[in-house]
Parts: sequence; structure tokens; C-alpha cells
Amino acid sequence: MKLTGAQILMKAFADEKVDTIFGYPGGAVIDIYDELIKTDIRHVLVRHEQGAVHAADGYARVSGRVGVCLVTSGPGATNTVTGIASAYMDSIPLVVITGQVPTHLIGNDAFQEVDIVGITRPCTKHNYLVKRTEDLATVIKQAFHIARSGRPGPVLVDIPKDIANNKAAYTPPPPVDLPSYRPNYRPNQKQLQRVAKLIERAERPLVFVGGGVILSGASQDLVELARKAQMPVTASLMGLGAFPGTDPLWLGMIGMHGTYRANMAAGACDLMISVGVRFDDRVTGKTDTFAPQAKIVHIDIDPTSIRKNVPVAIPVVGDCKLALEQLNQLIDTQQMEGLATRRKKWFARIEHWKNTNPLAYRQKDTIKPQFVIEKLFELTHGDAIVTTEVGQNQMWAAQFYHFNAPNRFVTSGGLGTMGFGLPAAIGAQIACPDALVVDVAGDGSIQMNIQEMATAVQCQTPIKVVILNNCYLGMVRQWQELFYDRRYACTCMDCAPDFVKLAEAYGALGLRATRPEEVEAVLRKGIETPAPVIMDFAVDREECVYPMVPAGAPITEMLLV
Repeated sequence: MKLTGAQILMKAFADEKVDTIFGYPGGAVIDIYDELIKTDIRHVLVRHEQGAVHAADGYARVSGRVGVCLVTSGPGATNTVTGIASAYMDSIPLVVITGQVPTHLIGNDAFQEVDIVGITRPCTKHNYLVKRTEDLATVIKQAFHIARSGRPGPVLVDIPKDIANNKAAYTPPPPVDLPSYRPNYRPNQKQLQRVAKLIERAERPLVFVGGGVILSGASQDLVELARKAQMPVTASLMGLGAFPGTDPLWLGMIGMHGTYRANMAAGACDLMISVGVRFDDRVTGKTDTFAPQAKIVHIDIDPTSIRKNVPVAIPVVGDCKLALEQLNQLIDTQQMEGLATRRKKWFARIEHWKNTNPLAYRQKDTIKPQFVIEKLFELTHGDAIVTTEVGQNQMWAAQFYHFNAPNRFVTSGGLGTMGFGLPAAIGAQIACPDALVVDVAGDGSIQMNIQEMATAVQCQTPIKVVILNNCYLGMVRQWQELFYDRRYACTCMDCAPDFVKLAEAYGALGLRATRPEEVEAVLRKGIETPAPVIMDFAVDREECVYPMVPAGAPITEMLLV
């Protein structure tokens, strides 16, 4: 049976059980779209291709499935690059389908032609330019396999217009077998035995986890390990939710805006069990002073991440879930009695740090942004899916909303992409239609992709946008205040839209609070409204995120409130 390339692509999507595609049509993919509408796949029409990738990213993070986007050639393809780079940095599985000019025009500077394969090579896990219609089914199968396996990531498939139109015999592709790509899932047992012995002997252990724990589905195994071996837990921004945020063993986030107790514990621990992390500079601060007293164990599926940024005593290459499962089994065979007693001094020290410098703010007549997040947590009982934009809003959400389950915090961690949160919230809501999804935003960041409110309204996704509006590019302003003698160069956002009227213009509900006593009522109404809502909170204009580690300093040297 002969099918067009577009029909083969639909067959491939069906084989991968794709139920949702985020996209924006154009000339190079018009034939693909003509076939797409004949299927049961839901297509979400975004208003900008960057929004398509961020929405697919949000969908992938909360569903655990591969997110899929479809865009046209040229500017359609280049508009995806920021979203692809963000997914790449955070190890999110995506398959991005881009249209391309016909093969005989490639290299001729044809209308809407760009070398998107070349452009995205540094920020994709792999990418393809399909040159024969006969290869399309196999390429798509490989793309999904590569995106979801090993350390996940985005894969781009560039399909020229004639490849989508040409006919070829279709046969289901064989199972994927790529000799040059065989991720190692099984950790070395001898290495894990060494780790178990270190845990038994440690006086001041600390578990440090990242997004890899969430991606591998290892959260329950992590909880079991921490409680069984009586070890406190901290996490990177991407690891929030991997360990319950209200558990007594939880120290809060580590790093530049981490809690005092987490950062001090990293500086004083004698053993650091690091799982699914890559020791980003925002975590480590000055690398040669990071965890100076500790033997560091690094468990990660990506061998290139190990020893890349910090020295490691015991490297363990393998899947985080398998590693933690086996580590728990090994600990069961060892003499771990009396650990709580032996580590009593360690926990007392941590409690002292917590009491000395807790996360705090001083509520005055103006709305404090931390207060808004605390109220949001209280009213949602910590059960919402929270996406964020980037900047101060992101850090306050990380600090003051306590995530008790994985896949509930969706943020651009590695790339720090402004404009991420709104489209990511739409993708998350589509993946989890019955969940409450809230985008915590800043007035600067929300305007990067505000056009996606039209998508939210059209798709009837009842997302809630909480804008912490300080009329500044807040995080840059904070640096200017602390390190540039308050020279607020180009960070004032006084000429901003009326977000309530803007919400109404899109067909959403707009709400505003200007005083602390109005915050709870606005949040309640926004949460209870079964439609997209923008809530505008006029917060203290010069509030800063604390603690803060200055650039290049050890993480134990923090600026405090």
C-alpha cells in the first residue's frame, strides 16, 4: 500500500499514541495539516511557535509523555528554537516537526528556507532532515525513542514539502536498534555497595536531588531512602516535588536563592548523595568551595554529567529509579540501627539554622509577593500544578509554595526562559484537564507570550495567571540595587498594560488586588472561576528575593533579609 508522506506521518503518530499536537500551520506543512484534521489527534492552535514548544513542554512534564509540536519552515521553525533550547537544558522529551522547502530548493535561499537542522544541532538531543519518503516512518519511530529514553530531550524532524507529498510503500518500521545509542540503565552494583557503606558510616549526610529523580519516576524510592537512612534532603529548582515539601527531612531548595539551612548543610555535610543533578552553577556557587567536607556520590543516567562541574568520590551511571531501588535493598541488609541517635547532633544543627534564618518577609501596607504565594499554597492545599515565568516570581514560587508530589512544578530551570509559564500552563492543563493549573508570573515576563491567552480561551483551558506586578524587571532590578548602586538602567516597566482590561479583551476574567486584605478574596474568586483568569497583584515594587548568593561566592555566604 502506497501512502503520501503526510499519511505516513499520521500512521507514525498513531503508532506512538500521540493524542495532542501543539502547532501553527504554514505553506510547507499545509499537506500535513490536511491529513491531521482527518485523525482523532487534538491540535492546539497557538498564537506563536515559541508558545507551541513551551506548551508541549508543559504537557510532557506533567503527563510523562513525549510532547509534540508541528510548525512550518523558515520563521516558523526558527521561532521554536528558544523552546527547544529550554527543553534541552531541562531534559524534557519533545518531538518537533518542522516543514522545509522542497528538497530540490534546499540551499537555494528559497522563500522561508532556513537550515533548521544546523541551527538546532547544539540544542537538540538529535535531529533529522528526511530526504526520502520511504524513511519517514522509521525516522519518526527513532525520534520518539531517542526523545524519551536515556536522558530525555527534544528531537527535531525536518520534513521537506515534497517528502510530505510523495508516495511510498508503507510498512510498520521494525523495533529501534541504534548501535551508537544504547543508554546504560543498570547501575554498577559494586559502586552502590560502596555508597551503602558510606551512608552507614556518615555522621552528617545530605541527599541532593534534581530533575532526574522526577523524570525517572523515582520519588517514592527517594522518600524511602531518606526516611530509612535518616538523611535530610534538598533539591535543585528542577528537583522540587521529588521529595515532599512538608516532610520533616526536607530542607528546602539549595543554591543561589536556596534556604539558609540547605546551603549551610551543603557546606557542613560529610556525605552528599547527589541523584539526577548536573551541579549547575546556580546550585554550586564557587565550585571549589562546594561541599568541601563531603564525599560526593553522583548518580545520573548521563555519564557526561558526572565530574563535569565538581569532583566526585563515587560515580554511578544508571537510571535514578533503578539505582535508588537497589540502594534501598542494600541498606536493608546492613546494620542501620541507631542512625537517628547518631545523627541527632546533625539534625539539631540543621534545626538551629532553620530557626536562625528561616524564609521570611515583613508584611507592611503594600502587598508582599511572598504573601501572595503563601496564600495561594494555603487556598490550593498545595495540590495545584504551578508553572512559572522567570525572575523573582519563579524564585518566590519555589520558596513559598511547598510541592509534595512530583510533576507539579513546571518551570524553565536551565535556560531561564521568560514567557515560558503561560503556554506551559496551557499544555499542563490539556494534559491534566481536571487539575488546577496556576502560572505564577511577573509583569515583564508575562508579556513575552501574553498572546497565548487567546489559545487558553479558544481551548477553554481554565488556567489561572497570578501576576506579581512590581512594574520592574524585578530580578535585574534587584541586582542593580545590590551591586550597581541602585542605577536602574532600563528595568522600569511603568508603561504596562491594564492586565484586567487585557484579560477581558481576550475573553478571560481579569481581577486585581492593590492591598493585602484583598489578596485572599481575589485568589478565591480566580480559583473558583471555571475559565481562564488573570489576577493582577500590585506588589511591593522593590522587594528582593532572599537569601541570595552573590555571583562567584560560596553558597554558604548568603545575603539575608
